[in-house]
Amino acid sequence: MANETFIGWMTAIQQQMETALERLLPAADCAPQRLHQAMRYATLEGGKRVRPLLAFAAGELVDAKPDNLARIGAALEMIHSYSLVHDDMPCMDNDVLRRGKPTCHVAFDEATALLVGDALQTRAFELISQPMAGVAVASQLEMTHTLAHASGHAGMAGGQAIDLASVGLPLSMPELEFMHMLKTGALIRASVLMGAMAGRELSAAEKQALDAFAKRIGLAFQVVDDILDCEADTATLGKTAGKDAAHDKPTYVSLLGLPEAKRMAKDLHDQAFAALQGFGPQADRLKQLADYIVARSF
Repeated sequence: MANETFIGWMTAIQQQMETALERLLPAADCAPQRLHQAMRYATLEGGKRVRPLLAFAAGELVDAKPDNLARIGAALEMIHSYSLVHDDMPCMDNDVLRRGKPTCHVAFDEATALLVGDALQTRAFELISQPMAGVAVASQLEMTHTLAHASGHAGMAGGQAIDLASVGLPLSMPELEFMHMLKTGALIRASVLMGAMAGRELSAAEKQALDAFAKRIGLAFQVVDDILDCEADTATLGKTAGKDAAHDKPTYVSLLGLPEAKRMAKDLHDQAFAALQGFGPQADRLKQLADYIVARSF
């Protein structure tokens, strides 16, 4: 029953996010039409919306307003979608499949895909900087700073730069963790923290505990991604399977082996749970999402 309740909650949030993104993205028939069509193509009708789900779950801890969480979730999803568009381009991973359909530069063209990423990023900050009912200006400024930090040279973009520079090179465990803390973990951490900034003020101890959860589940997400790239097929993933090995990229599977990578994901899951111990039942959604993230592979 608990699992059915979680699936129902997750489905409702995913549907809410699809509606919000439909509304907050530029209309397809508004000039410049090709850019707007491509922005919508890259963002709508795809993905599990894990980052908005984390923001909503963290928002439950602080009684945040759903409309504000939907705006935060949309901004997060636009940043994430822009990163995928750029990641798939010929100058990076040169992939042809994303979310079960042709990648943006294949469906449109490279120049349009580049502009899609630029436009989605700036639209995200436009959304997050607009006034939110019931949210203090200082909290909103902190949200904007958190999203910028997670997206830029000290976060997602920096992690991608390290990833590109590491192809064919042996990385140590600390080096691999550092890369993924930036490339994947930073935006997942931001999703949790931004959701928690949209409601009542947390104590310093609560913020520290939530941050510990966010860091561990962000790393677990990447470990599971590496496992899936090794074990799952293209149809299941919605993107090209086995591309990390094909591109000779360092992964947790290549460094540790499959059994040890699975053990690491389980350990990170357990550490994430432990970090939430002091929150009580209000943290149940975050715990369920932690289960969901790790159980994607086994």
